Amino acid sequence: MSGVDPAFSRGLTRPRMARSTLARRDALRLLGAAGAAAALSACGVKGQGRRAEAGRDDVREFWSGRSGTGELSWANWPGYMQDDHRTIKAFEKETGITVSYKEVIQETGPWFGKIQAPLAAGQSIGFDLMVMTNGIQLEKCRRLGYLAPLDRSRLPNVAAHAGAAFRNPSYDPGNAFTVPYESGITGIAYNTKYVKEEITSIAQLFDPKYKGRVGMMGDSQELGSFGMFLIGVDPERSTPADWDRAAARLREQRDRGIVRKYYTQDYVDAVSKGEVWLTMAWSGDVYSLAGPDVRFVVPREGGTLWTDNLCIPRTAENPVDALTLMNWLYVPANNAPLTEFVNYITPVPATRQIIVADAARATGEARADLTRLSTSPLVFPSEGDLARLRHYRRLTQAEEVRYQRTFEPIAKGS
Repeated sequence: MSGVDPAFSRGLTRPRMARSTLARRDALRLLGAAGAAAALSACGVKGQGRRAEAGRDDVREFWSGRSGTGELSWANWPGYMQDDHRTIKAFEKETGITVSYKEVIQETGPWFGKIQAPLAAGQSIGFDLMVMTNGIQLEKCRRLGYLAPLDRSRLPNVAAHAGAAFRNPSYDPGNAFTVPYESGITGIAYNTKYVKEEITSIAQLFDPKYKGRVGMMGDSQELGSFGMFLIGVDPERSTPADWDRAAARLREQRDRGIVRKYYTQDYVDAVSKGEVWLTMAWSGDVYSLAGPDVRFVVPREGGTLWTDNLCIPRTAENPVDALTLMNWLYVPANNAPLTEFVNYITPVPATRQIIVADAARATGEARADLTRLSTSPLVFPSEGDLARLRHYRRLTQAEEVRYQRTFEPIAKGS
């Protein structure tokens, strides 16, 4: 890690990729559920009529007679692979499969807009593997039959090494179409120079004594989820009536002047400087971008766990090779170098022991970096923290519109 130029470092956890934090969550805020539905309708694009759930017959039908070709093309976000592609090179050497790797996913909405027409027409998108965040666009791909059902019998390493929090997610029951690549947490960050009490609860974001010093996120799914946590509702199981109650509390918080700003990305600098004292935050930002006085907590009511997932387009030309890569990445020794670079939450918790061993062999700055990584609850959350995390609510197209109409106006001041 010490050899990585900070100017070219990673993602939510590293400065060069701050723009991608916003990009991953652009779907609800920028595109909007209503806008996405309208765009889909305007394009005249329809799904292939396949079931959104994958049964044994679906899996058998898709994979029957398929074999590896020795090559695959992988679409990913920038910064999700070492600059020297060390992990890809190791995979190629071990398997003999050649990987064409391209960082072509900058924003979820535009990516979905690019792939939806060819997928709906049963045409190749030019990639056999892609990384998509759980949320509206991934749900559309699943619901419209754009994703290949995964043959779990060819993913023994996933079965053996995936952490409990990454199995059977609500957005993809049984991991029928996806396996996690990297994850992050939405919780609370606070500056201990100004906040003298321990922050443990979402309710403290609503405390009048912090009037004008609280930051909230402008993203509708993030904001709505915290509103539901506040009223004791699991976002994954929430109803429209719950949305209304949560929105009422969020509007009250806004109208009483407690919220200084609804943020996209720039809250890190604000909480580090004390412009806000406590704020909704993403774990990776706090890990490496926040000042030394800033702490991150998963509130007792809960936090959200978002996941960037590996999935195979149904029209992939080399799906067996893509499945082979999925399985290979779940070997802890293969996953550890990627975790050491990315610094996100890995779905393969056994990598921690490997990183500890790597730290023991390292010296100087590299040893300090690896030790910090292996001991950080932001990268390796405790079982207690993971138990309090929930995913975003899975929404039908009609629910998307209703959800947006409920929560989107709050951050806009309407």
